[in-house]
Amino acid sequence: MPKLAVLGHPVSHSRSPAMQNAALAALGLEDWSYEAIDAAPEAFEATVGELAEAGYAGVNVTVPHKRAALALAAEASEASRQIGAANTLVFDAGRIEAHNTDADGLLASLPDPPRGRRALLLGAGGAARAALWALLWEGAQVAVWNRTPERAEAICAELGGKAVLAPRQEEFDLIVNTSAAGLQGEDPFEHLPLTREGFTEHQTVVDMVYGEHRSKLLKAAEGARAAAVDGLEILVQQGARSLEIWTGREPDLDVMRAAAARR
Repeated sequence: MPKLAVLGHPVSHSRSPAMQNAALAALGLEDWSYEAIDAAPEAFEATVGELAEAGYAGVNVTVPHKRAALALAAEASEASRQIGAANTLVFDAGRIEAHNTDADGLLASLPDPPRGRRALLLGAGGAARAALWALLWEGAQVAVWNRTPERAEAICAELGGKAVLAPRQEEFDLIVNTSAAGLQGEDPFEHLPLTREGFTEHQTVVDMVYGEHRSKLLKAAEGARAAAVDGLEILVQQGARSLEIWTGREPDLDVMRAAAARR
């Protein structure tokens, strides 16, 4: 029976097992299974090796293992190499292939292509790397803000874009929050260079943060009639692309959305 998993630390909160198992069932692949496995950083390499030997078809990789996942691969996609991280591993006859579907997941979630648009990227961590690469690849003009300016400067020096200290919210067509601001229910406007009143109806606002309720950031954006995209949609889109890599089949996005929403 082909097996799949998501590796992270922690990972018990992941919605991927419910989402991917529902997608597999809808494809008629009831003999496949997908689970969550907690792997501490010091045990990550050994865990990947054990799963490959145990007959797993592949794994998704989440925080904090995406860079380590790329380092384990014998082959890597162009996107994963340029981003410097992988979120999808394929086990094939003892070889490990690395892919990054985070970039495609973000782009597929946007209501309009980002080419020629002015984008503000908030954050400079792992999620920001994939988002920055994706937006630049598609021809957006990207400004990067981070609470620690040196981190914004470092990611721009490596991948491109321009680090900014005090971005003007209304000047951007697309705003993407990859930071954890708001993740624990705190007010994201206390931590980000944004105001509740600063959104416009011509903007698209993406918040990687998701939980049981709509984020405060997206509620404010929707109040200004801006287009809003939450992290759950990005999870679905990147997960669908991972599943297609493993199975060669295109999953039902609506099935995945429903399963992810109810966990």
